[in-house]
Amino acid sequence: MNASKLAKWFGIVFLAIGVLGFVPGITTDGHLLGIFEVDTLHNLIHLLTGILALTFASTAPQKFFKVFGVVYLVVTLVGFVQGTTVLGLIGVNMADNVLHLLVSVIALSVGFKKENMAGQQM
Repeated sequence: MNASKLAKWFGIVFLAIGVLGFVPGITTDGHLLGIFEVDTLHNLIHLLTGILALTFASTAPQKFFKVFGVVYLVVTLVGFVQGTTVLGLIGVNMADNVLHLLVSVIALSVGFKKENMAGQQM
C-alpha cells in the first residue's frame, strides 16, 4: 500500500476514533472500548489528526507521516515518563502509550521509506 492510501486510511481511522470517544457506551468512564483513556482534548486531537491525514494524503503523505510519527513518538515518550498524562493535557494509560508507540513506529517507517527514481514506493 502506498503512502497516499495509507494516509487516507489513517485519516478515516483517526476520525472514527475521535468520534467514538464521544459516544456513551463505546466510551465508559473515560475509556474508549473500556481500554484506552480518552477525554475531550484527546478526542479532538484524534479528529484533528484524521483531518490532517486526509488533507495531506494526496499532496504530501510522506511528510505527513514524518511529522505525525515524530509528534506521536514524543507523545509516547512523555506518556511513558509521566505515566498518567501527557504534559498534564491529556490522560493516558499503558495501553495508550503502547498504541502510540506502535502507531509512531508505523508512521515513521512509512514517512522515511525510500522512493525509487520513478517516485514509486519500493
